[in-house]
Amino acid sequence: MKNSREPSRQATGEVGYLALADGTVFKGKCFGAFRDGSDPVRGELVFNTSMYGYQEILTDPSYAGQIMTFTCPHIGNVGCNEDDEESSRVHTEGLIVRAAHKSPSNFRATMTLPEYLTRHHVMGLEGVDTRELVTVLRTRGAQMGMMAGGDGVDPDELVDRARALGSAADFMARTDYVKHVTCKEAYTWDYLPWTLEHGGRRRVDPEASRSRPHVVAVDCGVKATILSLLVDAGFRVTVVPAGTSAADIMALRPDGVFLSNGPGDPATLDYVIHPVREILGKVPVFGICLGHQILAQALGGKTYKLKFGHRGGNHPVSDVATGRVEITVQNHGFAVDKTSIGSHADISHINLNDLTVEGIESESLRAFSVQHHPEASPGPHDSRYLFERFYRLVTAPN
Repeated sequence: MKNSREPSRQATGEVGYLALADGTVFKGKCFGAFRDGSDPVRGELVFNTSMYGYQEILTDPSYAGQIMTFTCPHIGNVGCNEDDEESSRVHTEGLIVRAAHKSPSNFRATMTLPEYLTRHHVMGLEGVDTRELVTVLRTRGAQMGMMAGGDGVDPDELVDRARALGSAADFMARTDYVKHVTCKEAYTWDYLPWTLEHGGRRRVDPEASRSRPHVVAVDCGVKATILSLLVDAGFRVTVVPAGTSAADIMALRPDGVFLSNGPGDPATLDYVIHPVREILGKVPVFGICLGHQILAQALGGKTYKLKFGHRGGNHPVSDVATGRVEITVQNHGFAVDKTSIGSHADISHINLNDLTVEGIESESLRAFSVQHHPEASPGPHDSRYLFERFYRLVTAPN
């Protein structure tokens, strides 16, 4: 399912190629871990318009199976460190940039971006005209790609191998990435968000935590910051693997259930959707990103693949009830079909760029979700209130 992630050696500026299924080929220089034609990088080509947060993006499990292109021309300026990781490893299959900065200027940096990629066995390609690449994706839509470096690479062969993967929609539909990024067994998360004042993440006192309302988080590829903000909102958090049965979740005596972000096609996740359907109405439910799409499916809705997805840190979203506009971080290739929601739930948020569904809620079932990422920081913290809203919903009298 995944590439081997075992490089033959560290890349030192060898020529490399990115080949798209439509026949487009981009040439650049390899950095990070080296991958030749015998073990090329493969994945769905996507792009992100964020100007910062590249390490958080690279370690977000939602990007499993994808080759990331950053539209910001300089990536790596502030280096990398272990505190800013959203998970234990890089989940993107590969990285495409215009220029990879190799001399970071930040007091928190412990390594460069190329060093970080090498540590995680991920190859990057720099010197690529990312504007042209993004134009191709926006015009022709999502597609599969292959990337490899070295003098022996045949770009035409890479194109053929990319085409053999099929369409991006078909590839995602037949590949279950959630099973590869979810935790293997349940665990407790008791870390608060990172702060400069405390020089890292603090842990909640175990004694104090016992009196907190208990939330079970279903891990479809959850980000560390989401879990920390649930703790910060006042919860005691237990994380369980995706596919945990409704009976096993309820046996943990949750006061609420959280549905996490994650990769892939939500329509393929029946083993996650069915337990959620059984839980609805018993305890409050809150979902983010893939969790939003799972909630919609559990309520009888449907999802569809977007032409090229929404990925970036400047997407305007309207709260339908208040008319308030929030600037949000987005990362998804699928969306909820608004015509399929019907009377199952109300649409609570709308994407102002293309009017896609950004949030749903069911007052009678005490469930709500958003497509964007309220835990991220696109400048302000416009959507952080959603964690407080979940806390109020969980602690309110039935």
